Amino acid sequence: MEGLADLHCVRVGAGTPRLETADADRLLAQLPGWRRTEVEGEARLEKDFLFENFARAMEFADGLARVAEAEDHHPALRVEWGRVNVAWWTHRIGGLHRNDFIMAARTETVFARCSPPSAAPDE
Repeated sequence: MEGLADLHCVRVGAGTPRLETADADRLLAQLPGWRRTEVEGEARLEKDFLFENFARAMEFADGLARVAEAEDHHPALRVEWGRVNVAWWTHRIGGLHRNDFIMAARTETVFARCSPPSAAPDE
C-alpha cells in the first residue's frame, strides 16, 4: 500500500479548497507526533525534531530543504541548538492541503535518514 511519503505534491491554485477538518484529521492520524496549530488564522502542521547538537540539526534542515525544493513545496523551519521546528501549510490557500501531509511524511523520512537523535522527537 502506498503511504503518504510515497506520494508527490500537486500544483495548487488560488481557487484550490483547503482540506475539510475530517479529511485533515484522517491524514493527521497517519503522522505520529505532528500537531495542528493555527497562526494568524491559518492552520498548520507542526513538529519539533531533536538532535544531539546544532550541526546535526542543520544537516536535517539541509536535507529537508532539498526534498522541499524537489517538490516545490517549502516549510517554515526554525533551527536551534539540537532542535528543528518544522511547520507545513499551503500559503496560496491560507491553510492545509493534502500536500502538507505528504511533506510532513517526507519530513519523517528525512529524519529517519539523519544521524541518530539524542532523544525521541517531541510528541
